[in-house]
This record gives sequence, C-alpha cells and structure tokens, in this order.
Amino acid sequence: MLIFIFVIIGLAVLILGHEAGHFWVAKAFGLKIDEFGFGFPPRLFARKKGEVEYSFNWLPFGGFVKIAGEEDSASGEFVKLESLPSSEKNRYFFFQPAWKRFLVIAAGVAVNFLIGWLLISFVFMAGSAPLLVVGGIQNNSPAEKAGIMAGDIIKNYTAAKGFIDFVNQRRGQPIIIEIRRGSENLNFNVVPRTDIAPNEGALGVLLSESGVERLGVLKSFAEGFKQAVYASGAIFFTFYALMKNLLLHGSLLTGVVGPIGIFSVAQETGKIGMVYLVQLIGLISINLAVINLIPFPALDGGRLFLILAEKIKGSPIPFKFQAWANRFGFVLLLVLMAFVTIRDIAQWF
Repeated sequence: MLIFIFVIIGLAVLILGHEAGHFWVAKAFGLKIDEFGFGFPPRLFARKKGEVEYSFNWLPFGGFVKIAGEEDSASGEFVKLESLPSSEKNRYFFFQPAWKRFLVIAAGVAVNFLIGWLLISFVFMAGSAPLLVVGGIQNNSPAEKAGIMAGDIIKNYTAAKGFIDFVNQRRGQPIIIEIRRGSENLNFNVVPRTDIAPNEGALGVLLSESGVERLGVLKSFAEGFKQAVYASGAIFFTFYALMKNLLLHGSLLTGVVGPIGIFSVAQETGKIGMVYLVQLIGLISINLAVINLIPFPALDGGRLFLILAEKIKGSPIPFKFQAWANRFGFVLLLVLMAFVTIRDIAQWF
C-alpha cells in the first residue's frame, strides 16, 4: 500500500509540475488563465481564486491549463477574438508573438525534464548498496519451480559472475539459495539443471546488478544530467520503435506499459529499495518530457511544430486544420492507451 501511495503522489507531482510550467510562464507574460485543472473531467469540485478557476476532476492521470485564446483560436472562434478590445487582446494566447506561445507550450516539457534530472541527481546523492537482483524468471526453469520470483534479491552476492560460478560448479546437485523478498528472508532448495540450451543458465534467471555509488552534490547533478539526457535519447528511440511496430505489425513492444503496468513495475522496484522508486519516478518524468516533445497532434510537440511551421510559412496555420489535427491525434492516443491498458490487465490473468 505504501508503494501504491508513493506512486500516486509521484505521478500527481509530475502532472501538476507539467501543467504548472505552462501556468507559470503564461502568468509571467500576463496572459489570462481561465482554469487550472488536475485530472480530466467529469469534475469533482472547483474553487475560484482571482480570475483562475482551480478544478479537481475524477480521472487523475492528466491535467490541463485553459489559457484564454488558446482553444478558441484552434476551434474557429477567430471572429469573436478579433472583436475584443486591444487591451484584452494583449492577454489572449492567440495574439501573442510566436516566441511567447512557443515558450508557454515548451514550459511543461522543461519542468518535467527538470524534475527528472533533480530526482535522478538525488539518487546519486543518496547512493545505494550494491545488490544482485532477479530481473526475470524463465518458464519451467528450476528457479520458477522452486518459487523464486522477479524482484527477489540474492543474498551474499553483489556480482552476477560470482553467483553464476557458484551455481555452475554445482549443476545437478541440490543447493540452497538465500533470498530477500521485501522484509522477508527466504531459503530455496534448487537443483541447477545440467542440460541447458545456448544462452540459458542453469537456474533460468535473469540477473541484474543494482546499486549506485554515492557522489558529492556537484558530481550528483552532473551525473544526473548525463543520465537524464541518455534516458531521453533511449525513450525517443523506444517511442519510434513502438510506433513503427504498431503501424507495420499492429502490435505493441513487450516493454511498453500504461498506468496499470507502472504500478506493477513500481511494486517490483519497491522490493529493492525506496531509492529505486525515486529513480523510477524520475525516469517517468523524463518520459513525459520526451513524449510530449514528439511532433504528434494533441501533444505539446505537435503544437510546437505548428508554431514553427507558421514561422516558416509566414502566416498562421488554418484554425480548422489545427482543430482536426488535435482531435485526430487525441483519438489515436486514446486508442493506444486503451491497447496498452488492456494488455497490462491481461498479463494479470
């Protein structure tokens, strides 16, 4: 339950941080903000402070900021906007120069990257003891039959080579493997197999060496930034492979998970240590930043692309085109999320 609450709070911070980025920059430019919403409708309750209405909605995995003149311009309400007095136009998103609109939209991505960088840097500041973790279990393997599970920590070993040598020297003989699972210490009787296929081990486990060397503050921020940039590149290419696989083969990559899958991953990560949960939230934040930068309709990247296209073209992109592109993109994202969620649920059965 503690892990569940931690992840819920972590995701809420990432969502609020992203929307707060749009909010802060829009406020700094003096734009009129109609609503700051946490979650997606239907609405739970709302409270107005000044000219901004702060709403809380039933669907928690999302958020939005309604900036005056942003949605109207993309939905064909140009005539109504044009009739506004000049003093009012200065506060509407549509009438801002391209560079201001670009910064308002990009601010959410920037905040998510910043949060990810800070959390990953914290992991380096805190450090963690080296651990040998079971990353996966092969079906019908000696490890699975004995009851060893993914996420288990192998005691008395921190390097995979030493453990593999120990197991290989005792093939066909019963051995006891000491495991830490959460707060429990468990012993498993296993007989390593003698007849194994190429690229398979005697136990049938995938091993992962975990642990982070503790660094000073400046080195932590430097290493955190390097890891955040590396993660950004990896996420971008993963998304590219995901879309390619989806369009060409109509299937999803095995490593892609949705909100439900995130909780499953968090549950396994939490068994290793809380510092790894912090790292997971940091990587999710980087993921949000990168995905939102992709020039896809309905995402921030799609809107940034339209602003750049406007500068190249020398005139605004037709409002109806923007509206239809965003609606089409939003529907595709919902379909993709539905596929991922259904697969996450199916893996439980």
